Amino acid sequence: MDLPRLRQLLERVRDGSASVDDAASELRALPFADLGYATVDHHRALRQGVPEVVLGQGKTAEQIIGISRELATSGQNVLVTRIDGEKAKALVAAIPGFRHVELPRLCILEQAPIPALAPKAGPVVLISAGTSDLPVAEECGETLRLLGGRIERVYDVGVAGIHRLLHKRETLERASVVVVVAGMEGALPSVVGGLVRVPVIAVPTSVGYGAALEGFTALMCMLTSCASGITVVNIDNGFGAAFATARILRGGE
Repeated sequence: MDLPRLRQLLERVRDGSASVDDAASELRALPFADLGYATVDHHRALRQGVPEVVLGQGKTAEQIIGISRELATSGQNVLVTRIDGEKAKALVAAIPGFRHVELPRLCILEQAPIPALAPKAGPVVLISAGTSDLPVAEECGETLRLLGGRIERVYDVGVAGIHRLLHKRETLERASVVVVVAGMEGALPSVVGGLVRVPVIAVPTSVGYGAALEGFTALMCMLTSCASGITVVNIDNGFGAAFATARILRGGE
């Protein structure tokens, strides 16, 4: 249940096309549905503007299918993150309309229109330092697209060849928010932070070896950046970066 659907229901009661009992029946699943192994939050879109998202990691295929089916009954779009190939195959077979996006490990059911997020704002520029960072970058990109974001991608422009980033200076200047995804030493967000005036969200990835410490080195580098005001999310958290971006853009509307 989201705000537009709630308004439509109340309008139907007011104009007599739906009875109070009809409305009560439709609302009875609010604010949640207890599945035993999960309590599905049907009020999330009313509170936050976005329906509940399913984290596939750590759940069985049957649990993912059950939660996703419950969310889908409301007619909303459904996003499942961090889902492996076998579980994704089971989900796609169980619920018509789901598709598997392999690189970012997502499953998506699109059954409702996606309203534009901050249509008057500039695009979100999504930057990756290297090609190895693309699974995390695309988790951010696909999530943000499902939230209504307009995205321009600038990939494989890390500090080992900084001229590649400078070649995209005009793209950076159009941005409303910049998301920078980087592993190794995680230096790229500091460079971008020194070039733009808009919010910069830094996403450290676990790409790297040895002293990269599975992303911890990049995380510490981003947290101690000398470029003022950079926001940093957790290691490999492209999803979190997308939601942070959406909150920034909604706040400016």
